[in-house]
Amino acid sequence: MSHINEMSLVCIESYDIWIHRLLQKLGLIESDDPSGGVVDYTVDDHLSEEYLLGLDPKDWKNQDHYRIFNIHNRFYATADDVKKQYRLKVLRHHPDKRTSATGLPIDLDLDYYSCITRAYEILGDPIKRRSYDSIDHTFDDEIPSINASNKSNFYRVFRPVFKLNARWSNRQPVPELGNERSDVSYVNKFYNFWYDFDSWREYSWLDEEEKEKGENREERRWMEKQNKAARAQRKKEEMQRMRQLVDNAYQCDPRIARFKEEEKQKKLSQKLAKQQSIREKQLEEERLKREAEEKQRLEKLEKENELKAKKNEEKKQKEFVKKQIRKERKLLETMFETYDYFAKNESKRIDNLKEFDKIIKIYSLEELQTFREEFSRLESEDSKRDFFLKKIDDLNSKLDSERIGLSSANNSTNGQTNNISSKKNWSYDDIQLLIKAIKLFPAGTPDRWAVIAKWVNDKSTSGVVRNHRDVIAKAKDLQNNDQSQSLKEEANKNAYKKLDDSHANKTTAPVVSDTSTPSQRFDAPRTLVDLNANPWNNEEQQLLEQAMKTYPTSLGIERWDLISTCIPNRSRTDCIARYKYLVDLVKSKRDAKTAIHTNKK
Repeated sequence: MSHINEMSLVCIESYDIWIHRLLQKLGLIESDDPSGGVVDYTVDDHLSEEYLLGLDPKDWKNQDHYRIFNIHNRFYATADDVKKQYRLKVLRHHPDKRTSATGLPIDLDLDYYSCITRAYEILGDPIKRRSYDSIDHTFDDEIPSINASNKSNFYRVFRPVFKLNARWSNRQPVPELGNERSDVSYVNKFYNFWYDFDSWREYSWLDEEEKEKGENREERRWMEKQNKAARAQRKKEEMQRMRQLVDNAYQCDPRIARFKEEEKQKKLSQKLAKQQSIREKQLEEERLKREAEEKQRLEKLEKENELKAKKNEEKKQKEFVKKQIRKERKLLETMFETYDYFAKNESKRIDNLKEFDKIIKIYSLEELQTFREEFSRLESEDSKRDFFLKKIDDLNSKLDSERIGLSSANNSTNGQTNNISSKKNWSYDDIQLLIKAIKLFPAGTPDRWAVIAKWVNDKSTSGVVRNHRDVIAKAKDLQNNDQSQSLKEEANKNAYKKLDDSHANKTTAPVVSDTSTPSQRFDAPRTLVDLNANPWNNEEQQLLEQAMKTYPTSLGIERWDLISTCIPNRSRTDCIARYKYLVDLVKSKRDAKTAIHTNKK
């Protein structure tokens, strides 16, 4: 029997409490016991005795069992401490050592000694002790609020609260709050632990229904269900309390504010660095672009300067040649006037004068110089006259041969055409009209070839009517051979007869017949009529349009003189000719398109 009583006094602690206290003994974690592990249970022992003698055995559930044994460290007391204090109380208050006031045996159900046995039944059983410790009335469930004072005294206010609540954790060891030198990983680990806090605290001690009192199984099940619901509600409130504690600490923690500010500054610095990188990249791209543009500008300027220098050199050369030609002409005119153009009468004089004008206008500078030198070496007047007449015959023969060659080329070109248009005679003037119309109506013009055919038929004097097929065939034929190039060269030298006749009319009043058939092959050089043979470029065209807007028609005859001063290398005659060309061009295009659309309707 003594062996059984001895075994009944053995108290087995839970594993979590055991490992927690083991770590404290090894010095790996801080001790939770406010007393530091050394407790003097003789302190206030008389108060414990007074409390014990005043207890009602029937109200055992509301009694402080730790106070009965005079255990001050309560939760932190070991099973040996409880057992030791229980033995002391039994030796002191056992009913066998005392009698009642009446001398009768003591009724244990009504004696305070039953409070000692009841206290040991609870504190000596690990399960019942855990249930009792969960509702320890001395535990402070209050949590610090969020205010300026708690923020400024964060460690002093929150450290003891977390240490006190660490007793409920199933997981050991519980991380410490740390200090202001703790890094972000330690702080995050601390809050992650407490946000996922696993508490062993349960509230079975507060069960209102005692299922043992149930009359049958259904009633006991109903009581157990009510008790579980009440425990779950209290457990939920406890977890909300713990969550509120962690939230308040997180809001007051100066380290969190510092970490957030550091993270903010880090992101800001990364953003600024990224923006700086983008800005530097843009600046570098802009710099490279400016360098490329500057390089292109310098290359363009260099080319323009080279072209300008070349043009100036050509202009100087032309001016020099023109000056030399005028000098040679003047010398020849002086020499021939000395011999009265080798004529014996007025009629012969006019004929020789016309031939002389033809020579000095058609001959180049070298030919004029050669002609003058050979003429000067001759001594007699007859030899000089024969030399002059021979040169006239040679020039006329050359012009006639060129005219005949051109006519033969036109005939051979017409003979090679395989379609219907080959049967229709394409004269030289008609070919010129076709070339001009192709330039006048570029690709993209609606009904282009019909418009070109209409325009050629309207301008032609041959009377031959051609359709768009004839025009296309002829255009392809011109594209496949070099005739168009020769025709362009011929066009540049055309209308010599008109200029020659006008010059003859100015030199002499009477109209006389010309025995030497003048050639119609060559046009007078443009330099003789103050025309620039170079084609108009876009820049000159823009300058002409701007000048025409600047100087209105109200200025009269001075208008074209002012316009010509705005366009380099272009004379008054060039500007007037260009204006007339553009007017005729626009009018011709409009008339041709209108006619085509009218025929369609």
